[in-house]
Amino acid sequence: MKILFIDTVHEHLSSHLTRMDFDCVDGTLLSRHEILGIIHEYEGIVIRSRIKLDKELLDAAVNLRFVARAGSGLENIDVAYAKMLGVKCFNAPEGNRDAVAEHAMGMLLCLFNHINTSDREVRNGIWKREANRGVELLGRTVGIIGYGNTGQAFAKRLSGFGVLTYAYDKFKKGFSSDLVIETNMESIYQEAEIVSLHVPLTQETYHLLDDKFFEKLKNPIYLINTSRGPIVNTEALVWAIESGKVLGACLDVLEVEKFNFEQIENQQIPETLQYLIDSDKVLFTPHVAGWTLESNAKMAHVLAEKIQHEFSKVH
Repeated sequence: MKILFIDTVHEHLSSHLTRMDFDCVDGTLLSRHEILGIIHEYEGIVIRSRIKLDKELLDAAVNLRFVARAGSGLENIDVAYAKMLGVKCFNAPEGNRDAVAEHAMGMLLCLFNHINTSDREVRNGIWKREANRGVELLGRTVGIIGYGNTGQAFAKRLSGFGVLTYAYDKFKKGFSSDLVIETNMESIYQEAEIVSLHVPLTQETYHLLDDKFFEKLKNPIYLINTSRGPIVNTEALVWAIESGKVLGACLDVLEVEKFNFEQIENQQIPETLQYLIDSDKVLFTPHVAGWTLESNAKMAHVLAEKIQHEFSKVH
């Protein structure tokens, strides 16, 4: 099998596939137009987010048997059309779930304890103790929306902090455990003081957090989004912060990111984003929650195992 690597991934994946007698070709510098001209030669594609694998590319890939994405989300692949063509789609949420969970935990603790702002102040000779008095996690109620790989990993990290954790997942039932209480959205609206998002970006989850969502909250909340930016309506979030519905937000992802996640559409920053940038109630990171040295290798291992299980003669 010939495999085209459209994006860079950890070397373990190509090494593993080479040992399986697959022919791995570096296409990381190829343009979309160049890929379109040669994609018919390949039976496998390895991708992250540089190129959208849409109907045009899939139609041209007449010999394609699988697509492997080194990440969790599959929104840059027309998965439904790929499956209709008999193309397997692999992703690797098992590989970066721990990184995402730790990052979410770190952002929340940083926000609660003003670590980011007080660090800047001290570096500038400003010593404010009362203004940087923090709040504690102990005794709070956390609502996790989406209880897949990262949702479960985040619940595990929370378990040592003495919090009550609720989790809602539209596609799962019967998962209550020592870590979480399975619940519905109504309970999250009524009980949550912290809400963390762990859902993929789909037509259904686009702007899942809108004005109606924030209006339904009984308690003011802290929000964590390490999933995808468009799940949160930025205008609605600004309103929620201004109205006191949201006390603080940890945002690893933004609605204005380009589809490849490598930069924001920054030629003209919208007023809503500028509001968040100027707010000391918001903490940002540049879509790196799942990016650690370890997760880079683990995602490659996960994909290698899935591809081998599907296509190797020896299972």
